[in-house]
Amino acid sequence: MKGTEKIIAHIRSDAEAKCGEILAAAQEQCDAIGKDYAAQAAEAYAERIRAGVKSCADEGDSAARLGRMEAKKTLLALKQEMISRSFDEAAKKLVSLPEEQYVALLAKLAANAAVTGEEEIVLNAADRARVGEAVVKAANEKLGEKGSLTLSASTGDFDGGLILRRGNIEVNCTSSLLVELCRGEMSAAIAGVLFD
Repeated sequence: MKGTEKIIAHIRSDAEAKCGEILAAAQEQCDAIGKDYAAQAAEAYAERIRAGVKSCADEGDSAARLGRMEAKKTLLALKQEMISRSFDEAAKKLVSLPEEQYVALLAKLAANAAVTGEEEIVLNAADRARVGEAVVKAANEKLGEKGSLTLSASTGDFDGGLILRRGNIEVNCTSSLLVELCRGEMSAAIAGVLFD
């Protein structure tokens, strides 16, 4: 039995050696697979980090652009409001000119707008009572022989200026319209004065 035991021991020894080799090869293969997956995981992690950083930067840039656009819109709205206030103030100053200057302005407007010289001048109630006759007289003097303008018995509902009427035809020379007509061409100049 000694021989058989030797053979079994030899087979066992060969089997254990073979097992050791198989286990060593399997361990090597496992280590290689582990390294490969670790490298893939590290690359995926790095890619996610890069994507996250880029996404944050893009969102930051987008928020900054949006913030700049909102600031520009707010500034533009403020500028437009200030320009509008300037024109409102101009309209107020126009109707509150000293009486002599106001009469001269209204007379000039009436004389320039007159076509036949026989129109009637419509003023607001306060201006009609305060300067009506003086405006008609000064406008007729400007028109010379052609001047037959009259003061209308009716009054208009406007802040200042006048309406020149002949029958159904009216020429609007109110202060609000005059200021509005100047708004388009003068807005840029006023903006330059206010904001430069």
